[in-house]
This record gives sequence, C-alpha cells and structure tokens, in this order.
Amino acid sequence: MATLTTRVTVPERVLFRDLAGEAVLLDLESGLYFGLNATGTRMWSLLVQHHQVEPALLSLLEEFDAPRERLQAEFLDFVGILASRRLLELHDG
Repeated sequence: MATLTTRVTVPERVLFRDLAGEAVLLDLESGLYFGLNATGTRMWSLLVQHHQVEPALLSLLEEFDAPRERLQAEFLDFVGILASRRLLELHDG
C-alpha cells in the first residue's frame, strides 16, 4: 500500500508513450497495455520525476483545484492501481 513516504520506480519492462497529453503504458512481459487520460498522464509524469509520492502530490496540489484530502486519496489509489498491475514498484520511504 502506498503512503506519502513511498518511493516509486518504473520497472524496465514498462514502456511509456505520451500521445498528445494522454498516454499508454505497455508491460512488455505480459503484453498488456493501459491507457491514461490527461490527469493520469500528469500524475505518472510527476511520479517518474520525483520518485516519491509526497513531492508528486505537492506538485499536483499546486496544479489542480481540489481539496488536499480528496486529491491525496485519489492519488494514493492511482499509485496502488499502477502497483497492482505491476506498472510501478513501491519501496518503503
């Protein structure tokens, strides 16, 4: 389960392609691909940039007009979904 101190890495088997603001993630081992809308693409980009949940969340809070509690809960859910699909690896902070 992801927390604010969770560090994240992208496995080498996962490819990311940005397609005009939306993205596709491809797991090369399973052959499965996953689409991200513009918000999901931004969340992914911030996770990859910061390698940790909290700094990425702080950037999102600056960009989106949403209450912290709501955005944090949705962001942690997003990270959890990516991890459950083996698109992200989670590490204790």
